[in-house]
Order: sequence, then C-alpha cells, then structure tokens
Amino acid sequence: MSTKTERTRVGMFNKDHPNYKWIALSNTTLGILMATINGSIVLISLPAIFKGIKLNPLEPGNVSYLLWMLMGYILVTAVLVVSFGRLGDLYGRVKIYNLGFVIFTLAAIALVFDPFTSGQGALWLIGFRVIQAVGGSMLFANSTAILTDAFPADRRGFALGINQVAAIAGTFLGLIVGGILAEIDWRAVFLVSVPFGILGTIWSYKSLHEVGTRATGKVDVPGNIVFAVGLVALLAGITYGIQPYGNSSTGWSNPWVLTGIIGGIALLIAFVFLELRVKDPMFNMRLFRIRAFAAGNIAGLLASIGRGGLQFMLIIWLQGIWLPLHGYSYESTPLWAGIYLLPLTIGFLVSGPVSGTLSDRFGARSFATGGLVLVAITFIALLLIPVDFPYWLFAMITFLNGIGSGMFAAPNRTAIMNSVPANQRGAASGMTGTFQNAGNSLSIGIFFSLMIAGLSTTLPNALRAGLTSHGVSTTIANQVAATPPVGSLFAAFLGYNPIASILGPTGVLKSLSPANASALTGKAFFPQLISDPFHSGLVIVFIAAAVMSIIGAIASVLMGGKYVHPESTDEAPKPVESPASVDAMSDV
Repeated sequence: MSTKTERTRVGMFNKDHPNYKWIALSNTTLGILMATINGSIVLISLPAIFKGIKLNPLEPGNVSYLLWMLMGYILVTAVLVVSFGRLGDLYGRVKIYNLGFVIFTLAAIALVFDPFTSGQGALWLIGFRVIQAVGGSMLFANSTAILTDAFPADRRGFALGINQVAAIAGTFLGLIVGGILAEIDWRAVFLVSVPFGILGTIWSYKSLHEVGTRATGKVDVPGNIVFAVGLVALLAGITYGIQPYGNSSTGWSNPWVLTGIIGGIALLIAFVFLELRVKDPMFNMRLFRIRAFAAGNIAGLLASIGRGGLQFMLIIWLQGIWLPLHGYSYESTPLWAGIYLLPLTIGFLVSGPVSGTLSDRFGARSFATGGLVLVAITFIALLLIPVDFPYWLFAMITFLNGIGSGMFAAPNRTAIMNSVPANQRGAASGMTGTFQNAGNSLSIGIFFSLMIAGLSTTLPNALRAGLTSHGVSTTIANQVAATPPVGSLFAAFLGYNPIASILGPTGVLKSLSPANASALTGKAFFPQLISDPFHSGLVIVFIAAAVMSIIGAIASVLMGGKYVHPESTDEAPKPVESPASVDAMSDV
C-alpha cells in the first residue's frame, strides 16, 4: 500500500476527517438498534417461545419464568450502562463498544441453540438473555459518547437524533420483527441478531478508533457494587409487585417486595453519598449541577415510563380485546398487534431526525417541551375513544403520539450530551441510558399495578355474571371471579385465550353444552366481558401517564436555552445563545 493511500485510510478514522463521523454514525446506529430491538422482540414472541420449549407460563409455578423473560434483559441493561459508560471513559469508549458487539453476538448464537425444554429451557434462555444484555449495555452506554466525540457541536443534534431514534424506534420495531419471526419459528427470534452481530463486530473493529478525551483514575469497585445491588433490588421488587400475594391481587404487601424496594432505595441513596466522597467515582454526581443534564434526565425518565406504559397497554388492548372482536384468532394477535402499531413507529421515525436537526439551530427546549405536551394530549385522547374504536382514529392518535415522542427524544438527548465535559461523556451517556431503561422496567410494575387496581373493582362481577349466563355453576363462577386479574392480563398480553386458560385446567368446559363451551372460548366473549373493566383501568393508567408527561414537559422548560459545554475541560462552560439560561458548573 502506498504512503498516500495509507494516509488517506488513516485520515478517515481521524475525528477531523469529514468521513469518520458518518462511519461512527452508521455503526453506532446499527449497534443501538440491535440492542433495543432485542429489548422488545421477546415481548411479542413469548407465546411461540414458551410453546417451543413446551412450557405453560401461566401455571402458578411458571410465572417467574415469564417475568424474567420479560424483565431480565431490560433490568440488566438498566443496571450496567453507567458502569460500562465509566469504563469507556477510562479505557476507551470504542474498546468497550467493540467488546459489547462480541458478547452480544455470542449470546445470540447460544440462544438459538437452546438444547433444553420446560423449566431448564427457560433458564437457558433467561441466562443467555442476561449475558446478551451485558453486551447490549456496552453498546448502549458508549454509542452516544462515540457520536458526541465524532461530531462537532453544531451537528450533534442530527447525529444524536438518528441514534436516539434508533434506540427508541428499536423498541417498537422489535414488536413487528418478533411478531413476524415468531410465525416462522421461535428460534428465528434470536437467530436474526446473529448475522447483524457478526457484521457489526467486524465493522466496528475495523472502522472505529478512539478519538475522544479519556478520563483519568481507577474503577470505583464499591460504587459499582452498591449501585448494581440497589438498582437490581429496586427493579426486581417492583417487578414482583405485580404478582398476587396472599389474598391480595398484587404483591405490594409481600415482605420480600417491600424489602427489595426499600432496601434498593436506601442503597441508591447511599450510592449518591459514596460517589460524592470517593476520589474516582463511578459517576460524577456533580454533573447534576448542570441544569440541562439534571432536568433532561428527569424528563427522559418520565417520558420512558410513559412510553413503556403505552406500549404494554396498547398490546393488551389490541391482543385481548380489539383484534379478537374483529375476527382475529388469539394465536395470530401478537403479529397483528405489531402491524397495527405501525403508525406509532412511523410517527417517531418521521419526527425524530427532523427535530434533532432543528435543535442544532434553535436549541432543544421548545421541541422537547412541545413533544411531551403532545404526548400528554394523545394519552387523554386515547381515553376518549371507545374500546372498540374505529382504526383510523386509533392510528391517527398513535401517530401523533409517535410524533411527540420523536420531538422530545432526540433534542433531549442532544441537550444532555452537549452539557457535559468531554471526559465525562461515557458515564453521562450511561446514566442517561439507565434512566431510559429503568423507566421501561418501572413502567411494567407501575402500569400493570394501576391496571390491576382498576380491574379488581369491576372485573370480578363481570366474570361472575358472564360465566353463569353460559351455564357455569355459581360455585365455579365465584372461584374464577376471585382469581387475581393479573392472570387475565398476562393471558391477553401473551395472545392466549384467557377463558380457555382459566377454565381449561378445571375441566368445566367439558361439562358444558357445546354451544356454551364454544361461546365462552370464542373470539367475542372475553373481549366483550372485559371491555368496560379494562376501560376503567385504562382511565387510571393514561391519566397517570399524561401527568408524567406534563411534569416531564415542565422539566424540559427548566433545561434552559441552547448550550454546549466546551471541548476543553479546563474552560468554564458557556451558553451558546442564552447567557442566563443555564446553571452550569465549572468544576466537574
């Protein structure tokens, strides 16, 4: 190779070369898309996966397998992204990012070749999903920091907009991809990651180079341990809070749940004080003195909780009620739920890059604030439409919700990353990822519990009246009515026929007339039965989500005007346009 050619090749991987930033953008977009698609791809594929490993997840002893298949990946990424972001600051963001591709891909291969069935098969999948989440955390934590290093301040909104769109759109795309692949074979759900993982691994090792500013210091082992244990305890406690306990329809009175939540919060509070006192903290808590960073992360957490709640509630709404009422079999509802949610994804894909680019010129505040206000309006709009809605109206509302989410997400992430010193970008990206992933985890516990609270007052009477009207004895109907609503919710979420799941093991269906048995297990009985109780729960859920969105919008207002932290850590932070708009710190 000639000297000139070698200089050209090396120059492309220099931060100042015009081509390197596009290489970084395309590779990190692939990485973040893979990581987030795999966070949601299993949600829609669970019926096929459990059928493939010959396990009924609705049996009482198997509910934990169901919860950890749902939550394991999200929980691990929430816990580890800060640690891997800090390691990226210390040892190289590209190095940690590249290793993430390797771990992610090897775990995907292992998932495809699960050799077991039943409980052992589920444990194999849960275990390697956890390992895959380790790799995903490395990708998630460092992709934003790599882009912030590669792009100049006046183009970061566009680049981070693309990256953030990929991050959140991946959670929606996973539903569609999972629904399609589950129809082919459950192993295809995991196999799809393998070729992209191999491609991304080779590409990242060949193309990405360290161009950012590294931090000095050593790994904060006590901080990592306290943070990980505290966040795992908190999120696991919230997750198990949706399971019945004793005579209660939820598990919030379970001593283990309370211990996990209270202990987790106590450890996270201790983590804050620990990080303020150690010489080389895992995360520089003083970054929260930067108004744009603190307010942006608060808004991001609330938006993530609302977005996760919307996703779960719409899946239950479509799979448990609307699709069966419109003639779809329960077995096909996971696929069609993903398809009918396309307007939400399209809205997000349309507005995310545009708002990110415009925020480079005009700042993030107006876009982020307006986006969350629009999201809040769509939550209220969803309450006003009938449960058996005309699809065009549902599509329009969810499209506008996607528009609002895109308006918020990209500018908010850009404002956060612009506000921090160059040598703190990995940890800052990790902390932002933690808020986003923790929001997804919290949304399951919060919104499932709110929905169960709404259903518990109305569903028992509806079940009792509906069953007795079709020949089920009063005794059996009372027993079914007394079962926790979470079973019906999980069945609808999984695309199972809830009445068949509840009555099938009891043998009651065999004792009924063919007409009554057919009516009870048909496509219309359960959707019609649950429509009014479900709407009661929906009112509670979406009002809570709207309130969170408005609070997030207020936090976005408080972020201040357009602001970029200087590249040199020796300079004091400077607002770009509004000198009095940002309470920034100069001693980070």
